[in-house]
Order: sequence, then structure tokens, then C-alpha cells
Amino acid sequence: MQFTLPSVCPLDCPDSCALDITFENGRMTKLQGSDRQPYTGGFACVKMSKFPLKQEHADRLLYPQRRVGPKGSGEFERIGWDEALDTVLQNVRQRISLFGSQSVLPYSYAGTMGLIERDHPLAFFRGLGASELAWTICASTAGTAWEDCYGPDKLSMAPEDVVHSRLIILWGVNALRSNSHFAPYLKAARKNGAFILHIDPYRNETSRFADEHWQIRVGTDAALALALGGRLLQLGAQDDRYLAAHANSLDDYRLQCEQWTISRAAEYCGLDSDRIEAIASSIAENRNTFIKIGYGMSRNEGGGNAVRAIALLPALTGAWQHPGGGASLSTSGAFFLNRSRYSGLHMLSGNRRTVNQCQLGLALNATEQPISSLFVFNSNPAAVAPDSSSVLKGLRREDLFTVVVEHFQTDTADYADILLPATTFVEHADIYTAYGHHYLQWAEPLVLPRGECRPNSWIFKQLAKRFELSDPVFSWTTEELARDLLDSSHPYVQGIDFDELQKRRCLPLRLPSPFRPYAEGSRFEDGKIRFSPAPQQIQFQQQTTTEFPLRLISPPGPFIINTSLGNLEPLLRASGGEPLVLVHPDDAAHAGITEDAQIRITSPWGSIIRKAILTTDTCLGVVTALGQWWPKLAPDGKSLNELTSQSLTDLGGGSLFGNTPVSVQPI
Repeated sequence: MQFTLPSVCPLDCPDSCALDITFENGRMTKLQGSDRQPYTGGFACVKMSKFPLKQEHADRLLYPQRRVGPKGSGEFERIGWDEALDTVLQNVRQRISLFGSQSVLPYSYAGTMGLIERDHPLAFFRGLGASELAWTICASTAGTAWEDCYGPDKLSMAPEDVVHSRLIILWGVNALRSNSHFAPYLKAARKNGAFILHIDPYRNETSRFADEHWQIRVGTDAALALALGGRLLQLGAQDDRYLAAHANSLDDYRLQCEQWTISRAAEYCGLDSDRIEAIASSIAENRNTFIKIGYGMSRNEGGGNAVRAIALLPALTGAWQHPGGGASLSTSGAFFLNRSRYSGLHMLSGNRRTVNQCQLGLALNATEQPISSLFVFNSNPAAVAPDSSSVLKGLRREDLFTVVVEHFQTDTADYADILLPATTFVEHADIYTAYGHHYLQWAEPLVLPRGECRPNSWIFKQLAKRFELSDPVFSWTTEELARDLLDSSHPYVQGIDFDELQKRRCLPLRLPSPFRPYAEGSRFEDGKIRFSPAPQQIQFQQQTTTEFPLRLISPPGPFIINTSLGNLEPLLRASGGEPLVLVHPDDAAHAGITEDAQIRITSPWGSIIRKAILTTDTCLGVVTALGQWWPKLAPDGKSLNELTSQSLTDLGGGSLFGNTPVSVQPI
């Protein structure tokens, strides 16, 4: 028997696609994009099209398990759910009695973007009195920078409006791969006469699609943006009336811009001064200039300042007032749902310790206020957290009790004391927002869970019962949680009814038309966009040296999304069959490295072995690692994050994945 049913992609991607999924005799056989949601436009990305292989994979975790070998050995035995949950209760209670409830730490992130299965488990930890985890590994720096300019809630012009733009700058984003459903709108804009510029140190698919590519030096984005701002001021291209009404003082901003002439910025950024001059003139002439800001550029010591410098350009020219004018980092702030209860925010009280997600290694190895119990779900920190050697050292602690909820036996799962099998997105219901468009979506469970897999929400509700947590939120069904989320008086979502959403599966937010979120100023109480304090070009502390003369960056690979699909053979083959690094031919020649050679990459924090591809697609002086592989599938069994540090960005406490000094040597 064959049938096709609607669903929603759960992966950490701005597109949050509507899907149509085909099953035959209860097995998923096909996944494709649906035109039910206009932004998806009827196609799915190459990554998600392979999800049926994950759903039906022979290695899916299907039953609760208990560790029987040394930590990290991956040796487990099957047990029942009651025994597993009772074991968790016994071990965590014992540790709370010794070290207090804040010795318990949840570690999670965006393994699913469904609000219920991502966030509702946090209610258990908030009811328990556990430490909080600051979600900083990806978007906190850029998000903080944006909100420092425009106030709370990240709003963006509607992506569909880019068809009205005449100049489009894709800054630090590989839109054709990591935001692929935006591409049709870019093509439509080009047909309407738009010029597309891509700024990125890594030449990729988007670079080749664009009309022009600037291969900027890593970490110099603020200098370029300030030079553009300064030239716009020289040309008199600022919108004085808009700025007088909707911005604070530009005095400090002018001073910063004056430090970065076009000639100085061109030399500093490794770019052509004539082209910078030409683009500045084009911005001045076209108030319908659109800038798409990527997150990758924010993952260095000056990343927050860089995003601020770029984000202020459309405010300087008043572009927010014009069709196709403005910028976009994220659309997520437009989903004004009622988030007060579903994740247990109402249970937060007193001074809770907060652990920065980028410093898990430090937290696990601290002798004061030790972490005694660790719960991992929707994440794979043994692979993705910075400074892997420190993280693994912490996970090996014999006194640390670790619970992992997973689909597969990942590198993190190998260190679990109790390993619990989670459902996939087709096996549970959930509600989805987006950070690349303005559609709210609902997904029903399409098939019964495989084996004894259970949703995250079920697992933590069962634990809440065992720990005798009495808040009513622990008894709410998924539907009741979704109804509570929709109980909002904000005009963008007011009147969106759960029954209608459940029936139609996809509803647009009720945005004003046209939607120009900053045409009348910021979301600060005074309505002023913040040019002061002015953004600056930050000088890095983690500088290259004679010992570590190169910089490592790690943009997403075209076929892998973090580690979510990291064991699917077709995607691994498409990615080269093993983790690859791109090395500039001149850097390779200097180090004695040849094409396809296994090389050792070393940083102040560790070393790994990878296969080298020699190409000018990466900047001189930059080693580019594509995607994050499961460590156990790498040639040396190590994560790329053996090389990265636990130091933080200038704003938002984010990761420095784009700011690691390294050396390369042939083996």
C-alpha cells in the first residue's frame, strides 16, 4: 500500500520546507518539496531528499540501553523504558543531594526545529532547578549584533520582496546551498535587472552564480562595511530626513568610517578599490539595495561588530523605506507566539547558573560547581562543541552521569550511561516557525515510531512525573502546547487558529503589506536605530604566527548539515568520501603539500588529519574545511573541533569557528 502525506522539514535551515512524503507498506520511500507552502516552491534540497535512508536505516536506535563498557567504548545492553527512567531518577537524585540541582545541565540545540520537541523538554530542567544552557554556538553573535542596531526581535524584509531589488549583496552566505529556496527569488530579481554581488572568502556555488564575487580576507568585513558607509557619507547618499527621525547620533559612526578610506579597506581586505568605489556608487544610486547577511562571518572575535557595520548600511541610506530595500539576517522575530509557558520560562526563579554552550569543556572539567549530570538531546557535542579534547575529557569522567537521547549511536552517544531512542519528525507532531520566511506550519505524525522510540517531549514528561514536578505544563498534550503557543494577541499571529493550522498545515503570518519592518525606525522604546556606539574593525587576539600562519574556517558543506545526516552513505560519497580541507596552492607549495595528500592540521588546541584539495576557491592564507563530519568516520577518529578554542566573540558570547590559527604539514 502506498500513500503520500504532508509534513515539514525539521532541520536547522532557514527554509523550513513543506514536504510531501511517500510511504509504501509503512516504509518511507520518497521525500519531495511541496508547493503547499509557496516559499518551498515544490522542491527539496539534495540533503533532505536522502532522509528516507535515515528513517529506515538499519542502525537506528530502537530501544533504551545501558552502558556496560568503558565510557566512549560504545558498549551497551538493551533495557526497558521503566528501568531506564528509574535509573535516571536514582542517579540524578543522588547527585542533586550531593551537589544541588544546578549541577544538572541540559545540552541541546537545533537537532529539530520543531518548537515542541526542541523546547518543551527545557521545562523539565527549569522545574528541576537545573543550570541553564546559553544557546550560543551558531546565531547568538549575529543576533545580538542585529538587535543592538534595531532593537529586540529579529525582523527582516520578506524574502519575496527581493524581486524588487536592483542591487543584491550576499554577504557571507552560500545562499544556493544553505538557503536554496531563496535562489528562485534571486533569479527573478536578476531577470528584473538586479546586479548580484557575493562577498565571501570561500568561492562556492553562490560565487559562481553571482555577477561578481569578492574573495574578502577572513575577519575584515567590518572594515569593508565602514569604508562603504564612509563613502556613502562623502557622496551625500545618507537619508538625512530618515536618520533625523529614526536614528541616534552618527558622530561616532562618522569617525569610525573616516578611519577606513576605500584605499585602506581595499588593501586590508584584499580587494580592488575601484570595485569598492563602484559598489558604493551603486548603493548610493539604488535605494532598493538588499543585503543578505550570513552567520559565518560572525564567528570570529570581531564578528558582532562586523554584522553591526553591515546591518546599518540600509539604515544610513533609508533603504528600509523602499520596495526591495533593506537587509535580512533572520525572519524569526516575526513569529510573536506566546512562549511564556511551553518551555517552562515561568518556572525560572532565583539566580540560575548559565553555562555557555561554546564552553562545555570548561564546564564539564570545572572542580568548583561541578556538573554532576548531563542530558544531551538534539545535539552531538562530542562532534560540534569547540575544543573537542576538553569536551571528551569531561565526558570520560567516571563521576559524571550522562543521558543521551538520539537516533543513532553518535560519538556523543558512545559516552552515555543511559542511551534513549528518539522519534524522527515523521513519528511525532510539532509546530514550526522559520528564520528564512514568514510561514507557520504544523506537522502530524505520519507513521508509528520504529521499535520503542519515543518523542523528546514524552521522555521528559515521564521524568517530570518521576521527579514529582507538578506544574500543569507537564500534563499538556502536544496539541495543548501548540494551542497555548498560538494564544497570542500580537497582530502578526492574532487570529491564527490551531484548528485552521492543523487543517491547512501552513499559514502565512498576518504581516502588514508591504512589510517594511524598520521604515519607521527601530523596535527600541525610543524608535531610534543605534549607530552609536559605532561598530569597529576588531583586532583579533588569536592572531596568526610563524608557528600557526594560516586561518581555519568551516562553512557548511553542500551535502551535509552539521552532523544530522552524517552517516548517510550517498551524502558522504557526494562529499568526497572523507572529510576534506581546501588549501590554497601557494600555501600548499610553501608547506610541501600535494593534491589529495593526507595532511596534519595543527592549532594551539590540537591536531587532526585530513585530505587536502588544492584550489584557489579558498583564500591565500586560509584553510577551508567543508562541513562537520562524525569524528568516528574521519580518518583519525577526531572532530574538526579538536582545533577550535573555547574563547568567545565580541558580542553574544558566540563561537570562534571562523578564527582559528593553524599550520599544515604533509604526513
